Amino acid sequence: MDEQPGGRPCPRCERPMYHRHCKYVCPEHGVVFDCADTFY
Repeated sequence: MDEQPGGRPCPRCERPMYHRHCKYVCPEHGVVFDCADTFY
């Protein structure tokens, strides 16, 4: 699977996010970043 915990911390709650299919997913807040986002 393409799901890797312990990546970047969520900017809202600091929990490690999952990297999944070109998205960073927080277990608390859902998708936080996408590859199309150019501001991070």
